[in-house]
Amino acid sequence: MERGLGVNRVFARSLEPTPNLSSVSSDERRTDSGIEIKAIYDADDLHDFDPAERLGAPGAYPFTRGVQPTMYRGRLWTMRQYAGFGTAEATNERFKFLLGAGQTGLSCAFDLPTQMGYDADHARAEGEVGKVGVAISSLEDMRLLLAGLPLNEVTTSMTINSTASTLLLLYQLVAEEQGVEGKQLRGTIQNDILKEYVARGTYIYPPRPSMRLIVDTFAYCAAEMPNWNTISISGYHIREAGSTAVQEVAFTLANGIAYVEAALAAGLALDDFAPRLSFFFNAHNNLFEEVAKFRAARRLWASIMKERFGAKDPKSLMLRFHTQTGGSTLTAQQPDNNVVRVTVQALAAALGGTQSLHTNGFDEALGLPTERAAKLALRTQQILGYESGIADTVDPLAGSYFVESLTNEVEAGAREYLATIDQLGGSVAAIEARYLQDEIEAAAYDFARQVDAGEKIVVGVNRFAEAQSSATEVFPIDEAQQRAQVARVRALKERRDNAAVNAALNDVALAARSSANLLYPMKEALRSLATLGEVADVLRDAFGVYQPN
Repeated sequence: MERGLGVNRVFARSLEPTPNLSSVSSDERRTDSGIEIKAIYDADDLHDFDPAERLGAPGAYPFTRGVQPTMYRGRLWTMRQYAGFGTAEATNERFKFLLGAGQTGLSCAFDLPTQMGYDADHARAEGEVGKVGVAISSLEDMRLLLAGLPLNEVTTSMTINSTASTLLLLYQLVAEEQGVEGKQLRGTIQNDILKEYVARGTYIYPPRPSMRLIVDTFAYCAAEMPNWNTISISGYHIREAGSTAVQEVAFTLANGIAYVEAALAAGLALDDFAPRLSFFFNAHNNLFEEVAKFRAARRLWASIMKERFGAKDPKSLMLRFHTQTGGSTLTAQQPDNNVVRVTVQALAAALGGTQSLHTNGFDEALGLPTERAAKLALRTQQILGYESGIADTVDPLAGSYFVESLTNEVEAGAREYLATIDQLGGSVAAIEARYLQDEIEAAAYDFARQVDAGEKIVVGVNRFAEAQSSATEVFPIDEAQQRAQVARVRALKERRDNAAVNAALNDVALAARSSANLLYPMKEALRSLATLGEVADVLRDAFGVYQPN
């Protein structure tokens, strides 16, 4: 899961510190972000609220009510279950299992060595190969991962950041071998390096050359893969690290602003790349704050793109997002309770208008999801989509005094944070000053303190606890698969044309030290069977390695 200006401030009208809940009235209620909740809401709470300006129609500016006019009446959200473990063959089997169970999009997790730019046979990869995701070291691995999958039909999301461009190119190369052109490919790479410095830690290069690689990816996809989402700007890991809902919106959009500014500085036209930006949010347990969070984020991003950047294409104004239920909310104690948590969180995402959704397995506090848990998580989405009635009308909570007031509060709090980040010089500078990191750490500490003190109830942990029942089935880690992956990488390096590989890697090095787009020589190097780790090593030599303060 995933300083500078003092203690955390959470939004409660004026970004005052969260009150000590033990010292306030027992009648006082607050959201996870510290927003005070009144007992009753009525029209007076929206006395200066202009529905035409603040709501609009679904599918129209400011997109508070959704990015499509018909939303789920036209088509349900994409049910995209996250999968990835062991070898490419094992993950391919899980993909086919999920597609057979009714999943409508693929979502791939990669192991830590792949995320950090190390091949499976590297010394630093030992013990981590295939453990938290699939190991992909080469074009041969990607062929096995995608074998038998209709890449011209399925959409694929890849949760990968530092090595996102490499995995994207491997995906494209396999598609081309299947006869599928780049313009036919649809999917998303996370490619959000800024949140790695803030919350998660799987960075390789310093921030500024990392931003160059991301912008090169924007330009490459605009020319070669125009229907691919080039970035999924992630609040998910910011929230997993302990942020509040308000901080999740603010820090995610601040990073989005930084990516837009970097692309503009590199000479890209706003409406050429902005429509392919997408976002990735978390869903936690406070149902109404989460719904308000999604609605506020859409409205705020539309305003930023229109007023700050002058976007003309309506698609540039749309905040399209994927949601994953909150991994950090799941408990190892009484794991069956997690089924209920995931259902509440998925409901919040759907009521908030997500475009795609991953529901966590109830056993993920213990290990990778078993097939039983993964299927139940998918069935949760299907029951919500087909049986609950929430898809029958667009934005069913619109007009609720409480929801509209809470949406306004979340937006106002996020704007306060964005103003501070602007004063610091933008997201990159704020990260370098550790402002975002400190705010998140303080929020995480405050939440943990409240749980420890019993001020926040976690069922089965600090209230309604019981002796551990019989052990839950845990997904097994297959060490033989890890050894097989290491052997496969070593065999590849021995039998390929190493002279051709070295020449291609030299072209990557030359591009890295110039202003040329890196993805074109990287693609040729990968085609020649250069490995992911070898490409990353070339960029390490050119860019250096990031060392946090």
